[in-house]
Amino acid sequence: MTVCAIEPAAGHEEGAGRAGCAITTDGSYAARLALAGDSFFPERWTLDGPEPYAVPLPGNQPEEPGTEVQPLSDGRVLIHRPAGGRHVFSLLYPTGPGTGELPLGTVECPDEGTRLRLLPPAPGGERAYALAVGRRSTVVWLVAGGMFGPEQLAEVPGRCSGGVWLDREGRMLALDRETGGRTKAVVVDLERGGEMSPLLQIADGSDDRVLLADPDSGLLLVRSDAPSPGRDRLGWGVLGSTLPVRFPECLRLADCTVTPFAIQPGQMLTPEGCAVALRVDGAFGSWVGVWRPAERRVHHFPAPAGWLAGAGLWTADGVLRLPYATGAVPCGVAGLRAPGQERRREGLDVRPPVGRPEVPGSGEGPVRTGSGSGSGPVADGRVPSPDDPANEDLPSQLPYCSGDMTACLLPPHAEPDTPSTTRPVPLQQAPLGQLVTK
Repeated sequence: MTVCAIEPAAGHEEGAGRAGCAITTDGSYAARLALAGDSFFPERWTLDGPEPYAVPLPGNQPEEPGTEVQPLSDGRVLIHRPAGGRHVFSLLYPTGPGTGELPLGTVECPDEGTRLRLLPPAPGGERAYALAVGRRSTVVWLVAGGMFGPEQLAEVPGRCSGGVWLDREGRMLALDRETGGRTKAVVVDLERGGEMSPLLQIADGSDDRVLLADPDSGLLLVRSDAPSPGRDRLGWGVLGSTLPVRFPECLRLADCTVTPFAIQPGQMLTPEGCAVALRVDGAFGSWVGVWRPAERRVHHFPAPAGWLAGAGLWTADGVLRLPYATGAVPCGVAGLRAPGQERRREGLDVRPPVGRPEVPGSGEGPVRTGSGSGSGPVADGRVPSPDDPANEDLPSQLPYCSGDMTACLLPPHAEPDTPSTTRPVPLQQAPLGQLVTK
């Protein structure tokens, strides 16, 4: 499964809020701050069983504003508590009727201008990281999973936002680095002392950010003002490909903020076919959009009641799982079957809680006998051409990286021992040619 719940860059996401919960990359656990009266307390959700269920993890006192939680793959929950210039980290776990707490240590940030927040859940779920953004530099901290408490891993010149994992080892981290009045995406190698390489540079005067990445296909979702100076646009590219970044017109929704939050995994040869989940915020609330790079349109769906907005994960066969909480169902997961999934049903599939009868009309939608109008390829079976006017291409390539980084992100392709018919080359493994900078 692929999941990403990212806190938007401060002052950039045009009011889009952070995700309602954090989910491990394998989809087994989630964690959030739940509300009881006027007080917040940590809550862990177990998602990999036959039915989701929640375990409250309250401490001795209510949590203060600014507290963050993040689940680990072993079921423990990391909690980050700011306390003035100190940031305290602990692991929470259930102990019968109470809550166990394992202190991990603190990170000191004496400069009042420094902001520290957790990065999105790392691949593997055994470690957790934080980003401390200072006036002139940004520090990446390992705050859980180390040997001796919090450990500084890298310091990057400039102020950084975002945070996207580019591989399944938790080594390559993409950050949006602000320097000289412009923001450009860079990649930081956490196993080489924070060695930094440029990642996304569309135009000299543009702000170019990476929002999401899928290690299987190499699909990247980016935000840049290069096609419309002063106005951000959503675009997509493929890591390791010589194809340009594209900015589909269908991703421009009037009077709405569109934020991608999950990419369908497992599409090894076809990044254009990856379903992308979008959070759409408008005047009438938030809802869910589904889009594929090969399509010319966004499919819109109402979010389930109580959706933890901006949180969700895809299964490899194209089901978007959306966590929600209501008074009647305090811990639920709705399944949205994406358009264009053959032999699948389309629409929301909300399970009633155990012991509650099925509500008429709340099940799956009608069985689709074909791809249907407006989903998947166009009506005559063609896949939309990259030259279609609905796409705006810019002469930028992905990635700009060092040779060492290329070897890590683009595993070598083993040639067969015997001749065979030509097969498609994964775009993630496409030759970089002269794009690699030393």
